[in-house]
Amino acid sequence: MDLKTTQLLDLSHSMAGEYLAQFEYPWQALKGIRELILTLGPALGEEFTEVTPSVWVHKSAEVAPTAYLGAPCIIGAETEVRHCAFIRGSALVGAGCVVGNSTELKNCILFDGVQVPHYNYVGDSVLGYKSHMGAGAITSNVKSDKSPVTVKPAVGYEGDFDPIPTGRKKLGAMLGDFVEVGCNSVLNPGTVIGAHTNVYPLSSVRGAVPAHAIFKSGKGSEIVGKE
Repeated sequence: MDLKTTQLLDLSHSMAGEYLAQFEYPWQALKGIRELILTLGPALGEEFTEVTPSVWVHKSAEVAPTAYLGAPCIIGAETEVRHCAFIRGSALVGAGCVVGNSTELKNCILFDGVQVPHYNYVGDSVLGYKSHMGAGAITSNVKSDKSPVTVKPAVGYEGDFDPIPTGRKKLGAMLGDFVEVGCNSVLNPGTVIGAHTNVYPLSSVRGAVPAHAIFKSGKGSEIVGKE
């Protein structure tokens, strides 16, 4: 199972790459996202504008006048932040991304090319290069009993690792590069999805799903390898 940071993510596709490289697992980086942004922001150079205190936007990015950019955050080159997007803060958004209508971001890293274009919630999460969340797909970042999150093999997968306690009460999803999440899916706390994996629409994903797979959720969960 590819759970480690360098297995899930091509770190060359994020300005957070050097920061993420120091962590064995990507969720270990969540605690320091705010401080990372506050360190990176002042050194970004003339291509970025500090539009409000601790909010840096690349000059080629398009931000709708109705979007809310909470500090601290960084919006990368040629990224589109659409009507009524709500960035609560501690969000590092890469280049060529789409943050769509009524999408909410909080304490997260979006690699270059990520698309969260329609009614998405992304909290306490890391989304890999060119990953995509369909309309209405969300990350759930707190368990109903408020207990710390443990990363486990997903239901429907014969896991090859022991459960990993994270010590975090808030942990959303870790998506590898090129992950596709279908519309109206829920990624439960501690979900990890390997690179190039597809999640069918209306799925409820809980736990770690391997790379190059298809996750189906109906009466039960099923994980199959791609041909």
